[in-house]
Formats: sequence, C-alpha cells, structure tokens
Amino acid sequence: MVRTIAKDHEEKRHAILKTAAKFFAKNGYDRSSMSQLAIECGVSKALIYHYYDSKEALLYDIIYTHLNDLVDAVNAAKPSDDPEQHLRNLVHAILTQYRDADAEHKLQLDATNALPKSNQETLADLQRQLVVTLSNAIKETSPASFDDKPENLRPVTMSMFGMLNWFYLWYRRGKGITRQDYADLATDLLLGGIKEIGQK
Repeated sequence: MVRTIAKDHEEKRHAILKTAAKFFAKNGYDRSSMSQLAIECGVSKALIYHYYDSKEALLYDIIYTHLNDLVDAVNAAKPSDDPEQHLRNLVHAILTQYRDADAEHKLQLDATNALPKSNQETLADLQRQLVVTLSNAIKETSPASFDDKPENLRPVTMSMFGMLNWFYLWYRRGKGITRQDYADLATDLLLGGIKEIGQK
C-alpha cells in the first residue's frame, strides 16, 4: 500500500530546515548531532529521519533550497532596458533574498565542503548560474571596458559578490544603513569602479 503524504508535510520540512540552519550555523555543523537538533526542533529524532536519512542530506537540502531560491529571485528580478538599472535590480534581488537567510548563507560559505562531491557539484552549478547572470549584467553596463580587458570581468563580478556575501557579518536591522540603501551603495561603488577601469 502506498503511503500517503500528510497535508502538512512541506510545512514540517520547511520548519526543520529553518531550525536546522540556525542550529548548525550557531553551533557548527561538525559539532551538531541529529539528537541535539531534534531537541532544538521539539520533535523526535525519528521524525527528522522521516524527512532526511542523514545529517548530510539535511545540510544539502538547506543549502540547495537557499541557492535555488536565490537563482529564482535573480531570474525574476525586474528587467530594464537600462543596463545600470538592470544591474541595480539584480543586486536588490540578491540582498532581498538574503533577508532572514543569514544562517543558510553562512552554512553555504562554511559547510559545503562537508558534503559529497556530487552534492558539491550540484550546488556549484547553481552558484555558476548566479555568477553568469550577474557577470553578464555587469558587462552590459560598459561593454567597452571589458572588451579591451576581458580578464577583468570575473574579478569585478566576484568583488560584487564579496560585498554582498559578507553583508550579514556586520549588518544589524534597524541600525545605520538599510538593506535597500546598501544595495544601491554597492551598485554605485561597482559602477564607479567600472568607469575608472574604462578610462585606463
């Protein structure tokens, strides 16, 4: 007999993912056990294993879901005929998607290497999609700047990701600059740097 899926299956899975992400990020993935996580979630260890057959499978789903949602958000970013505005929209989409995902983002940066190579390759493919999308948008803001020096495009792209990826370390909601203002600031810094590159 086929086992039916409970109506709240996805809600419970999502709740486990969010709690696990925060728990692993706070305590360290390597130092965290499924037993400890079950206590943190307020459920039995058997229930967690009903959804995930290993700690690695749970970690993979946390990071995969985070990156896949990020790819979807970037792909859904408002298009614009103005290349600079298009880039700005992409940067806003990334930082908006990062909201309330600090733990997932930290695990992506710190714990991906704990996963099997096949899982790492799948996650790397999602990251490449993000890099290509942002890279293409950056190049469109000033094609001539990169036609002469195409080797600069990747460092510039990764510099933007650097500004965005470490935002969670120092940003505190309600203190200082807003998330939206920082998205504009980071974009302005990048565009200003590209103009300098184009003049050399």
